[in-house]
Amino acid sequence: MLAACCFIAGISVLARYAAKAGVPPMQIVFLRIFFALVTMLPLLAWRGHSMIQTSNWPLYFVRVCTGLTAMVTWFIAIALEPVGKITAISFMAPVFATVLAVLLLGEVVHRRRWIATFVGLIGALVVLRPGILELTPGVMLALVSALFMGLSTTLIKRLTANDDPDRIVFITTALMTPPMLIPALWVWQWPEPGVWLALLALGPVATLGHVFLARAYAAADASLVASLDFARLPFAVFFGYALFAETIDMWTWIGAGLISLAGVYIAHRESTLRHRKKAT
Repeated sequence: MLAACCFIAGISVLARYAAKAGVPPMQIVFLRIFFALVTMLPLLAWRGHSMIQTSNWPLYFVRVCTGLTAMVTWFIAIALEPVGKITAISFMAPVFATVLAVLLLGEVVHRRRWIATFVGLIGALVVLRPGILELTPGVMLALVSALFMGLSTTLIKRLTANDDPDRIVFITTALMTPPMLIPALWVWQWPEPGVWLALLALGPVATLGHVFLARAYAAADASLVASLDFARLPFAVFFGYALFAETIDMWTWIGAGLISLAGVYIAHRESTLRHRKKAT
């Protein structure tokens, strides 16, 4: 999970570098997916048809829809706002997932989990400080991205019950590539040679990040994985400062910490309830 945090933070930094060089976000999304798919072709050659054999196709199509929405809004937000700030907002994903589980799935959420959700919302208010800081389009898109990240992460966990992590990442990436080609061609611009290096790096960096993430969910309880997710923020802040001289203020750190604690408790509570159900 720590390796996943490092690589996922790297995706954001590479995307921001390309966006600041003038590459449209939709083109960045397509190239990130396309180069990730190319990176995984040797794995397809090694494992053969087993890489695309699954009984969960409907769930994969839902995962593709939520994943693409999260990715497009995330990359546009990264083009508009500092990496560390957008990363801090992304910690709202498990909090949103709790609310959506009630609204869409009719899931029963008890008092302690609602309290954790409320703490997460307070953390978001500390980061955003509405009325003090401007709620920019980048910030609003980051919130939308966090919403769909929550849905997408839940789907990954469900998929690991039947499919191995490599298959999950490959099928998802392959299904995402065609839908992103048309909007990418619509805004296509040829980057400078140096920018191509960053775009090419998106493939292996994204593949490694999501393979490590899927393996983390397959190997450990969600509560442990969630407790390490906060490591994305130090990685993102370090990369943002080293490459773009970007910093985030103390309140963003505090707010992100509150959101992360809420997410860890929610994941821990879900894990405890699952173990109780299995025991009975």
